[in-house]
Amino acid sequence: MSNEDQAYAGTAEGQGPVEIDAEVARHLKNKREELFEEFELRDKFPHAVLREAEERTEDVQAEIQNEVDERRDLRDLTTWTTDPADAQDFDDAISIEKGEETYTLWVHIADVSHYVHPGSEMWAEAVKRGNTVYLPAYTVHMLPPTLAETVCSLVPNEDRLAHTVEMHIDRETLSFESVDIYKSVINSDERLTYTQCENRLDEAESPLHEENVLAYELADKMHEQRKEDGSLVLNPSRDRAHTIIEECMLKANKAVTHELMWGRGVEAMYRVHPQPTPDQWDKALREIMELEGVSIPGSSFDDPRKAVNAALEEAPGRALNKIQRAVLRVMPRAKYMNDPFGGHHALNFDIYGHFTSPIRRLSDLINHWIVHENDVPEDLVELCDRASDRQKDAETAERLYKQFMEEIGLDPYAVNNRGVVTVDDDGNVIDEEGLPPEPGEQS
Repeated sequence: MSNEDQAYAGTAEGQGPVEIDAEVARHLKNKREELFEEFELRDKFPHAVLREAEERTEDVQAEIQNEVDERRDLRDLTTWTTDPADAQDFDDAISIEKGEETYTLWVHIADVSHYVHPGSEMWAEAVKRGNTVYLPAYTVHMLPPTLAETVCSLVPNEDRLAHTVEMHIDRETLSFESVDIYKSVINSDERLTYTQCENRLDEAESPLHEENVLAYELADKMHEQRKEDGSLVLNPSRDRAHTIIEECMLKANKAVTHELMWGRGVEAMYRVHPQPTPDQWDKALREIMELEGVSIPGSSFDDPRKAVNAALEEAPGRALNKIQRAVLRVMPRAKYMNDPFGGHHALNFDIYGHFTSPIRRLSDLINHWIVHENDVPEDLVELCDRASDRQKDAETAERLYKQFMEEIGLDPYAVNNRGVVTVDDDGNVIDEEGLPPEPGEQS
C-alpha cells in the first residue's frame, strides 16, 4: 500500500460508514423518537412549510436576474467556500485582497432572509425549532433541506443571492478601517474541503493558492491577536483551513454586531457569555495544575483565560480533553439577549452576535433581517429567550443520544464522522426500507 493509500485509509472517507444491524438501527430510532418527544424536537416539516419551500425555490435564476440591479454585483470577485467533506450546508464563502495598508475581507453569507421572512410559514417554523440539531448521522433541520440544497447553497459556477460583510482591516492593528454590509449577487469559483484547502496552501501552482495563503496570513494574525487579548482558545491544534474559516466568521460576526450597536444603535440578537466567579476559575485552574505533565506559566495568571491557553499549548495530547472539561464545567451558559451588556467572556469581545449561519440558527436569521430592515421584530426579547432555550435543549438531546450510543457499543465520534449504514447478517446493506428515515421525510 502506498503512502497516499495509507493516508486515505485513515480518513473518514477511506474507512467508510459504521455498520450496524437492524436491531441496533431500531434502538437508535426509538431513542431519537424518545428524545424528540422529550425536548419537543420537530423532526417532520408540516406540508404547508414544505410547499412554501418548494415554491420559493422555483425559477431560481430568473429571480436572481431580477435582483441583480438592486444589489452589489460581485460575480467577478474571486470567491470560494471551504467546508468539511461531509458538510450539508454551503452557506458561507470568502474573498480577500491585500492593499498597502489594509486587507479587504469579504464574507458572503447565503441570503436566507430573502426567502424566509416574518409572515412566512418557514419563518414561523424556524421560530418553533430555534436551530438545526446535529445528532451523529442524523440531522433535524431548522429550515426545509431544499433551501440548503438549492438557493441557499453557494455552489460553484452558479449565481447566488448573498448578504455580504465587506471589511477593510488595518494590516498592523487588525482593527476595522470600515465595515459595509449589503445584499449582493456572487458566483463562487470553487468548493474546497478542509483537506483540499490544506493542499492548496502548499501547492504554489494550484488554483486559489495565493488567495488561500493570503486568507491564512490574515487569519493567523487574527488568531494570535485574539489569544494575546485573552480570548479563550480551547482547541489549540486547529489546522490552517479551520483557522481561516473560524477567524473570518468571528471577524464578520463581530463586524456586524459592532455596526448594529455603535453604527446604528439598534437592538439585535446579541450573544452574551457571563464569566465564572473567581472561586469557579480557581477550582478549574487547580484541577488543571493537578494533571500529569501540565503546568501553567506564572506570567499568565493575570487572566484565567490566558492561563488555560498556556496550559493547552504545552500540555500532552492525553490531557487536552481533561483541561477542556475542567473549564467547561465552570463556564456559565451563553445566551441570546437584545442588549450586549456584559459582552462575551470566553471570546473576550465587548460586543458579539451571530450572523454567519442563518440556515441553521434562528439568531443569525433574525440578525440578517434586522441588518437589512434596520428594524427589530416586536417580540425580540421572546425570540432571544426562545433561541437560548432551544439551543440548550438541542445540546442536551445531542449529549444524551451520544451517551446512548456508547451504552450500546457504538462510537458516536466515528458515527458522526463516517456516517452509518444498516447491514444484514451477510454484510449486505439493507435497502432504504430498513434504514431510518431521512430527516424531514414525510411518513
